[in-house]
Formats: sequence, structure tokens, C-alpha cells
Amino acid sequence: MSLMDGTSELSPPGRRSPDETETPRKKRNNITESPEQQRPLLPTAGDPAPSPTDPAPTVSITTKPAPCSILLRCCPPAAVCPIVHCCHGGAKMAALAYNLGKREINQHFSVRNAKLLALGAALLLSACHAAFWSYSAHGDDTCGYLISSGRFLGENVWQPYSCMMHRYKPSEASGCLRNQRVAFVGDSRIRQLFFAFVKILNPHVKEQGNKHENIPFEDTRDNIRVDFLWYPEVNGSMKQCFQSLMESASKPQIVVAGAATWSIKMNNGSAESMAQYRMNMTDVEPALWKLADTSDVYWILQDPVYEQLLSESRKMITNTRIDAYNDIAAAILNGTNRKSRSKIKIFSASRLISEETIEQSLDGLHIPETSRDISAMILMNSYCNKILKPIDGSCCQPSPPVTLIQKLGAMFFALSMGAYVAISIVQRNKHRKNKMCADIESGEEKKPATVTPAASTLEVALFSFSKLGLIMAYFYFCDRANLYMKENKFYTHSSFFIPIIYILVLGVFYNENTKETKLLNRDQTDEWKGWMQLVILIYHISGASSFLPVYMHVRVLVAAYLFQTGYGHFSYFWLKGDFGLYRISQVLFRLNFLVVVLCIVMDRPYQFYYFVPLVTFWFMVIYGSLALWPQITQKKANANNIWYFGLVLKLSFLLLCIYVLSRAQDSFEKIFSLWPVSNLFKLNGQVYEWWFRWSLDRYAVFHGMLFAFIYLLLQKHQVLFEGKGEPLFSTKVSNVLLFFSVVSFLTYSIWASSCKNKTECNEMHPSISVVQILAFVLIRNIPGYARSVYSSFFAWFGRISLELFICQYHIWLAADTKGILVLIPGNPMLNIIISTFIFVCVAHEISHITNDLAQILVPKDMSALTKRLLCITSFFFILLFLSAVQQ
Repeated sequence: MSLMDGTSELSPPGRRSPDETETPRKKRNNITESPEQQRPLLPTAGDPAPSPTDPAPTVSITTKPAPCSILLRCCPPAAVCPIVHCCHGGAKMAALAYNLGKREINQHFSVRNAKLLALGAALLLSACHAAFWSYSAHGDDTCGYLISSGRFLGENVWQPYSCMMHRYKPSEASGCLRNQRVAFVGDSRIRQLFFAFVKILNPHVKEQGNKHENIPFEDTRDNIRVDFLWYPEVNGSMKQCFQSLMESASKPQIVVAGAATWSIKMNNGSAESMAQYRMNMTDVEPALWKLADTSDVYWILQDPVYEQLLSESRKMITNTRIDAYNDIAAAILNGTNRKSRSKIKIFSASRLISEETIEQSLDGLHIPETSRDISAMILMNSYCNKILKPIDGSCCQPSPPVTLIQKLGAMFFALSMGAYVAISIVQRNKHRKNKMCADIESGEEKKPATVTPAASTLEVALFSFSKLGLIMAYFYFCDRANLYMKENKFYTHSSFFIPIIYILVLGVFYNENTKETKLLNRDQTDEWKGWMQLVILIYHISGASSFLPVYMHVRVLVAAYLFQTGYGHFSYFWLKGDFGLYRISQVLFRLNFLVVVLCIVMDRPYQFYYFVPLVTFWFMVIYGSLALWPQITQKKANANNIWYFGLVLKLSFLLLCIYVLSRAQDSFEKIFSLWPVSNLFKLNGQVYEWWFRWSLDRYAVFHGMLFAFIYLLLQKHQVLFEGKGEPLFSTKVSNVLLFFSVVSFLTYSIWASSCKNKTECNEMHPSISVVQILAFVLIRNIPGYARSVYSSFFAWFGRISLELFICQYHIWLAADTKGILVLIPGNPMLNIIISTFIFVCVAHEISHITNDLAQILVPKDMSALTKRLLCITSFFFILLFLSAVQQ
């Protein structure tokens, strides 16, 4: 899902308006720092700490019991003696101690210190992971871990160690194995694996044929051939089979072999049979080695048995003997007799899988269907991932090659760092030369007053790009290089709802009074964005999209962000009438800066970060609707009421255009397939994804604009009561509206929870999502006491909501949101804590960098702004040209 930047009545989503002056700001390096950048990492609650000059409360001590007449001086008149109810002095002391302690904590746990800690953690973890891959038995080859290790996340959900496994569909598997041959050689267990593999290609295949004979499978459409060759023992016959496969005109690209249980059974588990097995494996190994020159060869280690279910004729097949036979095969095939690394792949993951599921076996020997399906999928991932490169299949995939644009981006960041270091050294040397000056009259040396020179605009810009370069390096190593591990998502109700309850408790705990009590005031909209963003983050990392009721409610949250976009931008343009170039440039820069950088560094199309194109598009629609002739503002409408009718016509025309486009998908796709617009809206060569995202919440922005217009109209005619503690309407009207809002809110939730089909529910969502949004707005704003407080915890996250949404793609989630980034393997809880801490610090720092660069690259001076815009336009045309050359 997505996150929107912030909104308020008069400012654009995501950031505070550059024209807002209601809060004093301080200067740092000639760059204005917004108040939200000065907040500590964790929001605080309560009154501000008292000044050191404030008088401390006095406490008198007496040896006689204080009578109630004396106690009443410090107690309210209604207070009742005894002393335990008379505690104003103690309360003041407790409040003083609390505020002093809070101030002391904030001095040490500041945003700056938190970011330094996050930087240290990221560097340390990077070094640890690099060392791990260097000294690992498999090196940086995740294929080795795919076929040898893993664990169950839940029922029938297997998670390989360190990488993600893709679940192949028949069409994908057929595309991977087209014009290829696969051979399975072995006993009845290998036959089971053969059928599981074939069913990936064709789910309708039935297990039939003589069990102790060869079984062929052929897909004539894609020219795929898969054979099972019955060789239940490792002996000379199996060796001849491998030699014939090697000499065949149609050599198999994949060979899967394994056998041992028949040798144990036929020889009653004797020591002589084990010695013979060792000799036979040694004899077969050279043939397998040669076959591995042209094919991917897998040797399947024997799975355990469930001894209680074994028949009398199989009682000699024990897990102890199976382990001994597996050790022999692994020792010989691992290349212990060769200096070079073995090309034969030992497949031991099936053994780990069967250890958890063998009790489900029907006869104690043959593995359950679910186990062999997982093993077959592992085989498919091991071979096909490097061919098809699925996003959610990181196992066996090499790091993608670095593109020309990525190299140029890296050079730019490196030059920025070098230039910043050079300028800093020059400035420091100048400052050092002037540090000591001689007193001409006395001949003594004295230090002048220490004044830190203000950083130049160039220095601030270079410093910002240097920090951004380090952050982008972390992004790249997290999600493009194979430095960090990745895991698949797995949804459980507890993994979603327990974190939701936890953040809800924190949000309620950190509450403060709002600066103003108007409907949807700044503090309240920040809070709204914050808790929605946190819910969406939890939704993403828990994989809750597979649970339809949660999916439908999160769709409402996305619509609510777009609702705020329409509400905030319409309010600004309507009240201020500022349609200037500076305004539009500021908004577009703040919305798109991070995404453009990520498109360059991560080699992803603009539409991949779909919510930013969506919000940018709707901002331009709002701007065009109000800026085009005739420009209608509140000031103009107040002078002549006919302009209100003109605005209604504009909004009606906008609604009509949205409706017509939603009914003409072909026309919509043709419009956005035109060059150069297509470069912004195409994903994987098509604009269907853009159509889907646009149509899913197509009316949300219009609803926000209409709500803003109605609200400002009611406010102008003084219909609303927005004083502190006052209900929004008269008591009777407020109670009625509050009742209907609660009923509407619950009714929508019941409907969303009863959804059975995602497609049908998505069709209804655009028209009815506004019901729950408006219900929430009224519930949150009708009671005066609810409108007067807000959660500073949620509001803090709301101010960096845009950065949180975008950054999660690569440094919190993994594989372009399909998986989870693993910084601490083997400890999911600690991993989520550490990765979340670094992720939030990075998002906050990027927000700070964006604010700094926005003031440098988008100046208020019109001539300077025009030049900068020409440079930015040239940059984008160069980027388009390089992208075309690269493709």
C-alpha cells in the first residue's frame, strides 16, 4: 500500500508550506530548519520541563500531626482529611522530577545520537555479513543454502536459509524448461519427487504406470521431456545409465538421482552392504562428475523414515542406517578426493523437510505429498531462478549488473563527497590561520571570540548529497547486492494484530493538546497520517494482503491519504490563491526527489513507486482545475457569489472526466502510452498497473476537494463551533451525526469483513470508501475534547510518512517489497527491532536532506528558479536518453 505525504488546510501533502510562518524557525547553515526536524526521535508527552530559574516547591516538616485545618490550605475545599488525599506539594515534586528526568533523557537520546547509533549499527552489520559470506562453506552462493537448509514458517510454508523461494506457476515453469530435458534416476522416493516436479508443469497429471519401470512425461507444446529411470540401487547399472545420459544426443539439462533404502532392505542392513555401497558410490562418482560438466546434477540424500509405521519387510530400514548411508554419499560426492570444489549438488533440504512431516506418511517409508511438493519447488527454484529472475525468488540469483545510469549516479555521489571534504579542509585551514591574532599594543596573543562561520549554499548542498550518497549505498547493498539475507513473508493473525495493539497503546500514551481546535487541524492530520502509515507498514511486513478483510480496510487508508491530498491542496489554493511557479515547483520537488534518486540508484521505473506518481498526478489535476481560467478563489467568490456557481461547475466537470476515463480503459491506456509520458507510467512495458492504481481510488481526491469546499463554506457562514471543548455543531445535531457516523463506520467494516471476492470488492471500493473516511472525520472532530488533543507519537511519524513509505521498499522489506530484509539471521524479533530502528532513522534523515535541498534547488527568486528549472529539465532529458541507450 502506500503512504501519503502530509496535508493540512493550507499546505500540500507531505511537507509544511514554505509560506507558513506560524512557528518560529531557527537558522542552521543558512538553511531554514522546520520544527519537525528538531523533534527528538521519540515524541514526548506532558508539560515542558520547568526552567532552572523557576522556584522549587517548598516542603515543611513538623513533628506534630498536621490538623485538617492546616491541610486544607494545600487541599481543595472539598478534600477530605486524611493526609493521603492531600498531595499537591508531592504532585509538584513528582512533576518536576518527571520533567527533569525527561529532559535529561532527551539530551542523550536525541535525533542526532539515534542516527549516529543507526549508522554504527549499519556499518557493523555490513561488516559481519561480508565476513560471513567470505568464510561461509557455500561462499556467496545462495543455491547451496536453498538445497541444504531451511525451516518451516508455518504449515507447508518452507523458508530456505538466507534467501527467498518463488512459487512457480505452470506457465512460468514451462517457460523456464522449454526445449529441455530432465532425468530422475533412482528408487520409489525419487519417483515420488518426479511426479511432484511434473505436476508443477501440469497439475492434472496423475500418478500412474508401473512403479518399477521407467516413466516418461512429455509436453509437446513446449518441447519439454521429463523421464523417470528406475534404478533403485547404486551399482554398475546406475553407472551405465549416467554414461548413456552423457553420451545421448539429447543430454538432460537437469539430473536428479538418489538411492539407498533398497540396498538396506535387500541386504538386511548388514555391514557388508554398507561397504559395498561405499565402493559403488566411489565407482559411480566419476560418471556423475563428468555429467555435471554439461548438466545440473543433484544427489538426493535419503529422507528419514517413521519406524513405527514400517512393515515387517522394511523394519531393517532405520534412521541410524539411513544417516550412515547419507554420510558415505556426502563424503564421496562432496569431492573429498579432489582438490577442486565438487560440481555435484548435495540435496539435503528434503531430509530437513521430512523430519517435520514424516509422521504423516502412509507407510512410514514414502514421504507425504506436501513434503515432496516442497522439494520439487526447491528444485525448480534452484534451476529456474537464474533464468527467469523472479523478484520474490532471490535464491540462486546473482546480483544484477550495474547499469550505466547507476555508475554515473555513483560517480556523482563520490564527487560530491570529495568536493565537500576538500572545501571543508580549505575552510578549516582558513579558520586555523585566523584563530590566533597578535595584540598590536601589548604584543600578547589572545584568542578572538569563537565564531563558527556560516556554511555556504554550495557546502550545504554538497554535504546533503554526501549524506544521501551514503544512504543510497545502504539501499543498494540491502536490495540489489547479495550482502544481506532475505526471507519470504508469512501471514498470521498474531503477526498483524499484536503490533497494531502495541502501537495503539503507544499512540494513546503520548498525547498532547493541539495548538488549534479547528476541524482537521495540522496536528490532527499529522496524527492521522502517522497511525495510517504505521498500520500500512505492519500490513506490508506481515503479508496481511492475503487476508481479505485487512486488505479492504487498508484500501480505505490509501483512499484516506488521497482524500487528504484533495482536501489540503484545494484548501490552500482556494484560500491563498497562490498559483505561482514557486509553489508548484516546491510541491513537485518534495514529492518526487527521493523517488527520482531511487530510480537512478536502484534501477527501477518511476511507476514502481506507484503512490508518488499517483499523488503527483492528482496534485496536477487539482492545480489545473483551479488554476485554469477562470481562476476562482475564496476572495473572488466573496466579492461575487456567482463564482461559487462557477466553482461548482468546475468540480462537476472534473467528476465527469473521472467517470468517463474510468469507463474507457483503452482510451486511458492510449493516452498514457504516448511518449514521453509513457516513461513515467509504464511498468514492465505496460500501463495496466497505472490504470489499476488510478481507478482503484479514482474518486478519493474529488471527495477530499468537495469536503474542503463544503467545510470552508460552513466555516465562512459560522455554522460550525470550533472553540476548545465545544462540539462541532449544536448538541442535538452533534449527537445525531455522531450516531450515524458510528453506525456507518461499523457498517462498512462489517461489509469489508464479509468480502469473499477481492475483484468484486475492488469494484465497489472507489464509490463507498468515502463512507468510512467521512465517518472517521466526524467521529474524530465532532466532540470538542477529541478535537483538542492529538497523539504526538503518531504525529511524529506522520511528518515523515512519505519517506517511510518509499524507504520501506528497499531497507525494511526486501526484493522490492516481496520479502523481508534480514539483518540479524536466526532471531526474527531482534531483526525486526534493529532493521526498524535503522529504517526510521534513515527516513527521518532523508526528510531533512529533502528540506535542505528544496530550499537550495527551488529558490524564491524567479530568475534563479527559472534557471534551475531549465537545468532540471535538461537533466531529465539526458536521463531519458541514457535510459533509451541502456535499453
